[in-house]
Amino acid sequence: MIRLSAAIIVSAAFCVSPAASAVAGESPVITIAHERSQPSLPGGSQRFVGSVRIDPLFQAKSPSRLSGGMVTFEPGARTAWHTHPLGQTLIVMSGTGWIRQWGQERREIVAGDVVSIPAGVKHWHGAASTAGMTHIALQEALDGQNVDWLEQVTDEQYRQP
Repeated sequence: MIRLSAAIIVSAAFCVSPAASAVAGESPVITIAHERSQPSLPGGSQRFVGSVRIDPLFQAKSPSRLSGGMVTFEPGARTAWHTHPLGQTLIVMSGTGWIRQWGQERREIVAGDVVSIPAGVKHWHGAASTAGMTHIALQEALDGQNVDWLEQVTDEQYRQP
């Protein structure tokens, strides 16, 4: 189910914008990024707390600015506070997680939820304390940048309801 859903999302992302540059006189062509064609990456300690794995799905190909990745958080793992210059969409694939906007209460997210984060909104997201969570993250870049990383989420901030 996750593999099929991820493939549909990636395919849809490629279909809304040209996937390859046209050479003079040639039409753009559809490309396929096969599962696991890019190696998994550990979430770095500057941007995450806990055990996090990032599986890149696709990078933006001009003129598109959209990129996407699947991120898996073990229980208690989360991002640092951050913003996105053009916003972000999260599609929760499995598990239970939490998301919090600066100055707001923490909210639960579960498999099947689609979370729309507006441009410039300071937030964090990750797994709940007792369950892991995987989501697909989609974001566009502005002037080559799709995220602005800020300070870490403290344990106290993470536990606040």
